Amino acid sequence: MGGHGPCLGQRARQALKLVIHLRDVTKHYRVGGVETWVARGITLTIPPGLSVALLGRNGAGKSSLLRLIAGTMIPSSGQIWTEGHLSWPVGFSGSFHGELTGAENVRFLARVYGADDDALLAYVAEFSELGRHLYLPFRTYSSGMRSRLAFGASLGLSFDYYLVDEVTSVGDAAFRAKSEAVLSERLRSSGAIIVSHGLALLERICDAGAVLEDGRLTWYDDVSEAISHHRKLVGQPKTP
Repeated sequence: MGGHGPCLGQRARQALKLVIHLRDVTKHYRVGGVETWVARGITLTIPPGLSVALLGRNGAGKSSLLRLIAGTMIPSSGQIWTEGHLSWPVGFSGSFHGELTGAENVRFLARVYGADDDALLAYVAEFSELGRHLYLPFRTYSSGMRSRLAFGASLGLSFDYYLVDEVTSVGDAAFRAKSEAVLSERLRSSGAIIVSHGLALLERICDAGAVLEDGRLTWYDDVSEAISHHRKLVGQPKTP
């Protein structure tokens, strides 16, 4: 099964693709006496089909905001709801069971999402390039191997919106190129919120952008403007 093939587990869809709503969302927590703000009253509606670059300094809370949207982290206050099929945060492997093999985890996901488990496993085996490691316990995986498994499993399932966290930086140049190509193919019919340090990648595949700083989110309809804001924020000059 080729990496650019159709998503597995296709279900009858409503005409309305997924819309993501955040209403007055606040999230903060204290670690070691230091208070961290992920969101300060963020209100935003992300329309269907957009590919959105989520930018910000290291530690700004981008991954946490993805988890809030996915529902794997609970806001301190406010509401988040979605209409349609939303992926888990790709690259976040906390939902995989450490004692199960990679293959067993993939089969479990297929059953949860109503997909053909043999077909999904075949797709993940080809995409992830994990070889025999696919049949070893997940707890033995390196962080890169975990990301390959999570990314492959997510792209092998059909979602209206993909949440993607840095996984296109995993592996060698050939694997990164394949990952970008498959993701770009998925984005022809789905939206995404993508966290990546690869600004050139974000400019190629994203439509809009949002910059997170001290819990406040600034939205840009043009991803180039979001990248420009981010570069100024981190003191990074524009590459020629």
